[in-house]
Amino acid sequence: QVQLVESGGGLVQAGGSLRLSCTASGRTFLNYAMGWFRQAPGKDREFVATISWGGSSTFYADSVKGRFTISRDNAKNTVSLQMNSLKPEDTAVYYCAGGARPFGSSRNGERDFASWGQGTQVTVSS
Repeated sequence: QVQLVESGGGLVQAGGSLRLSCTASGRTFLNYAMGWFRQAPGKDREFVATISWGGSSTFYADSVKGRFTISRDNAKNTVSLQMNSLKPEDTAVYYCAGGARPFGSSRNGERDFASWGQGTQVTVSS
């Protein structure tokens, strides 16, 4: 059973930056795709960014493309989300997600992910 623990959320002004991190344990990290999703108040959880199990392929929601960067460090079992030029509409609880199967896809949204962290709050003030 994989465990995912997020850190790095907080309050930032519009235009600022935050870096989220997620540490995984309980399985061979490098064999699984990883991702970040978010849920704003009153809305469904939505895809933000994913990275393939090998790290060579990344995929972003149009709303964050060019502002957010997902990366992974397989030696440290961590996946990170660098968020720049933050906007008030980025305010949400951000969830780290682990792939559903080894060497699986990372481009089919939540269908490709089966493990979830507890979430970390990101608040962007205007």
